[in-house]
Amino acid sequence: MEKRIALIGIIVEDGEAVERINELLHQYRAYIVGRMGVPYRERGVSVISVIIDADHDSISTLSGKLGMIQGVSTKTVYATK
Repeated sequence: MEKRIALIGIIVEDGEAVERINELLHQYRAYIVGRMGVPYRERGVSVISVIIDADHDSISTLSGKLGMIQGVSTKTVYATK
């Protein structure tokens, strides 16, 4: 399968979800190029950006699993190349 580069944006509104998020990111660590997390204390959320280089199915599956966690929202953007 063709590999693609994507950015998964994650907004965490429930701090209890962090452990499950880290478990999933650990499972997909072979595909992850980098990640950055920023706590936004004034609003009570955390924002995580994950850069991933993988086939479309793996990217979609990870994003979907993350989005199914209570208190977590995701959006995925794909590179055109």
